[in-house]
Amino acid sequence: MTEVEIATVKNPAITIEALAHLGEGLIAYVRPVRSEDVPGLFPQAPEIAPGLQLFALHAADGTPIMLTDSRETAVANAWSQELQAVSVH
Repeated sequence: MTEVEIATVKNPAITIEALAHLGEGLIAYVRPVRSEDVPGLFPQAPEIAPGLQLFALHAADGTPIMLTDSRETAVANAWSQELQAVSVH
């Protein structure tokens, strides 16, 4: 590690707590998920056939908001809640 990297680790520019709240109430993210992963993300969801490509909308802190089969629907839902949607891969 360089001296700058060491200094950054010892004295980060943003705290972990502040980072956890970054974008809260402003940003949501859309990411593709497999139907096999749905029970872990959305335990209340009904059983879904395996092998499907779905899209999950999450709050900035990772809280699941919705699940859909369309990226466009996830983005529209974010907009309807006045959230800026970003994609995550």
